[in-house]
Amino acid sequence: MENLDAARLQMAFTLIFHIVFACIGMVMPFFMVVSHKKWLNTGNPIYLKLTKSWQKGVAIFFVTGAVSGTALSFELGLLWPEFMEHAGPIIGMPFSLEGAAFFVEAIALGFYLYGWDKISPKFHWFTGIIVGVAGVASGILVVSANGWMNAPSGFDYVDGQFLNIDPIKALLNPAWFTQALHMTLAAFTATGFAVAGIHAYQVLKGKQKELHKKAFKIAITFGAIAAILQPISGDISAKDIAKRQPVKLAAMEAHYETSKGVPLYIGGIVDTEKKEVNYKIEIPNALSFLAFGDFNAEVKGLNDFPEDEIPNVAMVHYAFQIMVGIGGILMLAGLFFFFTNKKRKQWMRKNFFWKLFVFLTPAGFIALEAGWIVTEVGRQPWIIHKIMRTKDAVTPMPGIVFSFYLYVFVYTVLTVAVAWLLARQIKSLNNSPIQNV
Repeated sequence: MENLDAARLQMAFTLIFHIVFACIGMVMPFFMVVSHKKWLNTGNPIYLKLTKSWQKGVAIFFVTGAVSGTALSFELGLLWPEFMEHAGPIIGMPFSLEGAAFFVEAIALGFYLYGWDKISPKFHWFTGIIVGVAGVASGILVVSANGWMNAPSGFDYVDGQFLNIDPIKALLNPAWFTQALHMTLAAFTATGFAVAGIHAYQVLKGKQKELHKKAFKIAITFGAIAAILQPISGDISAKDIAKRQPVKLAAMEAHYETSKGVPLYIGGIVDTEKKEVNYKIEIPNALSFLAFGDFNAEVKGLNDFPEDEIPNVAMVHYAFQIMVGIGGILMLAGLFFFFTNKKRKQWMRKNFFWKLFVFLTPAGFIALEAGWIVTEVGRQPWIIHKIMRTKDAVTPMPGIVFSFYLYVFVYTVLTVAVAWLLARQIKSLNNSPIQNV
């Protein structure tokens, strides 16, 4: 395996794991503080038990997210030294601020975990909010750095040199807002449906049904709202990509010929040799409208780009279809939940209702991973869009493949440990009586 392939595979593998840990760590504190607030308002011991259970989950994912994130920071220097040499001074600010947000989160989490009966109830609850806000801020700052890779700014590139560096402009690059908005909503959607699905499964098993129903309602409310808002974010992102990265848009739709009034493809099998998409469903003029707000707008096709600047079209197209398809299903499921909760509460006593959300447990994270494939693979062959190619940034150090195997081992151990801890936590939640909290 060549260095470039090994390095890209290692980054892809570690990001696939880290993004799950990070997103859950960002979102779970909000479930925890809502449950805590409900306990403060009602005095219902079920909410106290749920809060203390969720706080353990927050601690678990905070630690695993920190470990996997630290490993990723080492990878940047180990695998992509040329990238870090030039990009480090430019995007150092979002990484530094992310570190500050991480420490704020860590301090607030310490107050929250050990502040029971030691600090005032309101301040104790407020420290939980700080945990959540700092976690989301941390995620947004990291996404800002990634946005800079898609929309490099804050410097002048002259004769291969990065000059006149402006770290503020780099931080607030043209892609940061759309990517941060889309990613934050995706994190709430994926985590909300995943946590709701776990509790729905416990309801089906008949374990602590009242507790799990309350937990389900908190989690799915966050997930459903985010899922319903996500198409708006997706539309904003699509219009932004159409202007900044037209080749990525063309790859997402496997659109080869430049033309006006371009249809939107749903599904389809990409034939990269014949440069066509078979068995797709076409919505006339829809891609032109979604990309530019004009049904007759011209959309540039892949055939108009240099061959060595086109990403893996099949991978990007299929990932995009998965992301959009699952996103649409989750949006409908969110609407279904709100309709049921408002108009058909009796459906919540039926098994089909709970089975639906159990089935959707992993769906949000599948869509999330697919979205990151679109973002990252769609930028290739550039590590810094139009500035530095990925092949020029990789380390010349031999033996990178062994680093990949080491990281596979570390992340596998992390995943097994997290799964074991969560299973033990759920078992403890089901077996401990409410009054003993």
